[in-house]
Amino acid sequence: MSSDTTPAPDEPGGEDRLIEERRRKLAELRNAGVDAFPHEFRDRAAVADVLERHAGLTDGEETEDTVRLAGRLTARRGHGKAAFLDLTDRSGRIQLHARKDVLGDSYEGLVGLDLGDVVGVGGAPFRTRRGELSVRVDGWTLLSKSLRPPPDKYHGLADVEQRYRHRELDLLANEETRELFVQRTRLVGGIRRFLDERGFLEVETPVLQPIYGGALARPFVTHHNALDRTLYLRISPELYLKRLIVGGLEKVYEIGKDFRNEGVSHKHNPEFTMLETYEAYADYEDVAAMTEQLVAHAARETIGSTAFERDGETVDVSPPWRRVKLRDAILAETGIDIAETDERDALAARMEEQGLAVDPGAGWGKLVDELLSKRVEPKLIEPTFVLDYPVELSPFAKSHRSQPGLVERFEAFVGGVEIANAFSELNDPDEQRRRFEQQQRLEAAGDEEAHPFDEDYLFALEQGMPPAGGMGLGIDRLLMMLTGRSSIREVLLFPALRERS
Repeated sequence: MSSDTTPAPDEPGGEDRLIEERRRKLAELRNAGVDAFPHEFRDRAAVADVLERHAGLTDGEETEDTVRLAGRLTARRGHGKAAFLDLTDRSGRIQLHARKDVLGDSYEGLVGLDLGDVVGVGGAPFRTRRGELSVRVDGWTLLSKSLRPPPDKYHGLADVEQRYRHRELDLLANEETRELFVQRTRLVGGIRRFLDERGFLEVETPVLQPIYGGALARPFVTHHNALDRTLYLRISPELYLKRLIVGGLEKVYEIGKDFRNEGVSHKHNPEFTMLETYEAYADYEDVAAMTEQLVAHAARETIGSTAFERDGETVDVSPPWRRVKLRDAILAETGIDIAETDERDALAARMEEQGLAVDPGAGWGKLVDELLSKRVEPKLIEPTFVLDYPVELSPFAKSHRSQPGLVERFEAFVGGVEIANAFSELNDPDEQRRRFEQQQRLEAAGDEEAHPFDEDYLFALEQGMPPAGGMGLGIDRLLMMLTGRSSIREVLLFPALRERS
């Protein structure tokens, strides 16, 4: 039998020798007329179902049932005329018992397989005298020959770069990783059920857009040959979704990829998954109430609880969440009152006094955002809505009904990270036009993240959009919080990475 683990790094050419040996075995199979990559293996059961169905067997008890299982060989023990092998599928692991007196000539072929090979087996479940539920194999089929040795099952895949570049190896080696991405599926499914039950319609809007919009960010640019026009990967579906509100759909949501050509950090990836919801006849207070209920529901669906550990602290996302005004939050952490420091240079001077680097090209609104992200956000561990932002930061939010210069907007923070952003949506087309014109002036002054002018969106608003509340929630960041991960790369199956040197 071949070696069961990848050679240690200090064995020059060790992995190459194992690959060569596995290819030699493949050649022998082909010469013998064996198809090492057959087309199907039908009527198989999940390992977890077999374990559950026969959980009541007592030690030494056998059955006359027959099951068919398929999965990857992950361990092998024994020699001579009997051997035990571990078979693993997505649902779990089960022990196989192979005996020469049962399998005859095919016994040597089974025990001679390499770890990592994918096989299908048939046999009867039984419980060994030592108490482990197993399957006595009476037939088997090779389903896929593995030509590379699997990661070391005892140490897992520890190299972080390798885990991100080859997530398939991470999933093979680390059960915790497999569970994490099962949790991701539960999170998205739970969000869908919550919204569907409340009458929201799931819709799809363009990913390739002639005018990118809905957020302040730099886009990825591409070219459509047949149409001979420049297109952009969307930075948000917001403006398309609000056009559906104009069209009378009233409650819509989309879960999909957004793309922003910006820096990479522990909480930023160039492509990421967002939920966006829009509801007619609602405002940002209604949306805040729905958001805290949605996140609590999603937490229960994902981790079975609304409480989790974050950096040594217990965080509970059960409603109601704390609410604080943006002005008050910044004042409490920095001593700077942005309402009284409403000139760009004055605010920059106060920030420099506190040791914060100030971008000379940043306007007053961006400096306020910098104060929030650098000095306030890391302190917002318990679930918190920060409310009422300057209009300069929010070109699509409705003006505050009682606070001039502000808009009705909140951002939601959990564990020191922003997870959601929401508005009472601006539906006055003339005011929206003025906001677009202001963004054009910012662009002319060198702001690369200024919002482009969108005449089609204004056309839609001129049809009359009812009052509405909208919200965007980062799926990746929410999963980070719920599962205690510190980097967005951990919760993306295939995060963006630099090219190998």
